[in-house]
Amino acid sequence: MSAMLDEPMQTIERPVPRSQRGPAAAHVTTAYGMWLFLLSDIVMFAAFFAAFVVLRDHTAGGPAGRDLFERHTVLVETACLLFSSFSCALQGLGVEYRNKTVTCASAAVTLLLGAAFMVLELSEFTQMIADGAGPGRSAFLSGFFALVGLHGIHVACGMLWLLVMLAQVATLGFSPKVVRRLLCFNLFWHALDIVWVGVFTVVYLGAFT
Repeated sequence: MSAMLDEPMQTIERPVPRSQRGPAAAHVTTAYGMWLFLLSDIVMFAAFFAAFVVLRDHTAGGPAGRDLFERHTVLVETACLLFSSFSCALQGLGVEYRNKTVTCASAAVTLLLGAAFMVLELSEFTQMIADGAGPGRSAFLSGFFALVGLHGIHVACGMLWLLVMLAQVATLGFSPKVVRRLLCFNLFWHALDIVWVGVFTVVYLGAFT
């Protein structure tokens, strides 16, 4: 009996639950953080959309959207951004198959289409301001410039981001960090295209309904 009491007690080791095993893998935390950023960005755009909808009839006796917007220019802008989403998807396939030629070529097309979009949008803003329809003319124009300009700033930042990623692909190749950043860029760019569909529908199409 005493010999049994002298023996050390054996402990049973149970597997630690996955949720308690420490920090998650880098690709999990990166994707989680990117989705949080995109959701917060969508909330901000939603506030700007709401402000524009409230203010779009407050023209203070000035021009309304029907008098200012040129349909063919807006259609070209939309086509540029939607086709850039397609080239961005091709870029994602190039990253998935670690094909540097496809990745860089499709990224270059995305940049060109994004640049064309920015040129058209800036020319539209410049013409409106030259005609006396700047953001200070009425509450409607303040909401318009705030919403469409916010989207344009995002596009410009996305283009800068893509240029940095191309430099990293050229110097670092398809390292895990570079691949994660490229995939995050794809999410960001596609989100901008979705937001533009909302801008096109609410701002431009809404002006002619």
